[in-house]
Amino acid sequence: MKHEMLDGIEAVIFDLDGSLVDSMWMWRAIDIEYLGRFGIPLPEDLQSKIEGMSFNETAIYFKENFHIPDSLDRIKDDWNKMAWDKYANEVPLKPGIPEFLEKCRTNDIKLGIATSNSRELVENIALVHGLKDYFSCIMTGCDVGKGKPAPDIYLAVAKELGVNPDRCLVFEDIIPGIQAGLSAGMRVCAVDDAYSVPQREAKRGLANYYIEDYYGLFF
Repeated sequence: MKHEMLDGIEAVIFDLDGSLVDSMWMWRAIDIEYLGRFGIPLPEDLQSKIEGMSFNETAIYFKENFHIPDSLDRIKDDWNKMAWDKYANEVPLKPGIPEFLEKCRTNDIKLGIATSNSRELVENIALVHGLKDYFSCIMTGCDVGKGKPAPDIYLAVAKELGVNPDRCLVFEDIIPGIQAGLSAGMRVCAVDDAYSVPQREAKRGLANYYIEDYYGLFF
């Protein structure tokens, strides 16, 4: 049975962390380890402060708010190195993603990624999980003017794919990302993720749809 959220859809755009891959858990571990290098405890509200920021915006936030002495390039390079081993060995695709991507491809649905992560990491993740053949556009927050909740990145991906925003379906796991997709004039499906359980009801109320996994989504 075809799911109503897919009616009239010509492109599907995924957020990466928590929506396409199950990786949100690891960023807390990385933040604890990284700040620990400078003797700084992890602030409990850090995630809410940086949600949706691009990789570069997050580095600026860390440098300015935690007075990190390293350059922005050094900060981002350290994060890439810390994250890569976890992405390569500990981070699975969200349940049902391989089957759903194949269904999209066989139904000529264009696929894109819109992530706040670094290009180096997203390209490596796509390679490890064999995703490159599916996605014709991969864009990061650093490629556009503003990070989520601004709609910039989703509008840029839609333009690159050659699809009108109202024909795009977005999959997002955090509120700023859901807001970004809605602001872009797209339909948005919130994705269940253990990391954002406290936001579950808010996500349900904000997004057009809500799923726990990608099984059973048919065109």
